This record gives sequence, structure tokens and C-alpha cells, in this order.
Amino acid sequence: MATIIIQDTDKDILDVLTLALQMENFNVLPVLNFDDDFLDLIDKARPHVVMLDYKLDGELCIQILQRIKEKYPHLPVIALSCNNNIHEEYSKYGFDDYIPKPFDLDNLYKILRKHIPKQLAAESII
Repeated sequence: MATIIIQDTDKDILDVLTLALQMENFNVLPVLNFDDDFLDLIDKARPHVVMLDYKLDGELCIQILQRIKEKYPHLPVIALSCNNNIHEEYSKYGFDDYIPKPFDLDNLYKILRKHIPKQLAAESII
């Protein structure tokens, strides 16, 4: 079963994403805000993907992304954003992909499966 860490500053969005991914048999670890233990959570959970809320300025999100990529350069990190230009911005900072808000569930699943090893994605579908 694939593990996904989702960070979002909006509890309602976090709850909906968590439920949507659990319905697809993903193991989901929701995080409402960033804290100093974020990298410890990654150490313990060993996720297959991390999804970060890219707020309007994205400053804190980019800092967290950089810390993740320094320690785990191959861990896919996906930006969640309602910014209209996220499709132009995400790779500039090192995100592996992006999911626009409001999100389409089919697109969400497609993007996640693109970054999760094939054998784990197949298990998630069952």
C-alpha cells in the first residue's frame, strides 16, 4: 500500500483529500501545518509521495521542499495550489508535479500514480 503525506493549511481541503485517497486504498498521513518535525515524519512514515500546499507566496512551502529534497532527493513532492500560474512555477522550485485547486479526482489519482512505483499503484487499485 502506497503512503502519502499531505500537508494543507485548510482543514476542509485536507479532510476531503484524505478521504478521497483513502477510498483509493492509499495510506494517508494528513498534516495541517508545517512544524519542525516534518522531516521526522518523513523518516518514520517513509512515504512514496509528499503533497505540499503551495500558498499564494509559496515561501514557506519552498523552504520545506528544499529541506525535503536535500535529505530525500528522489522522493516525489507535489505542489497543491490554487495559483493560476502554478503550471509555470512548480518545476522552477524543484517540485516534481502539481495539482491545481480545486482538484479533479481523476487528475489527482493519475498524477499520484505517475509518481508511485507501478507495483504499489497496482495494489492501490485493488
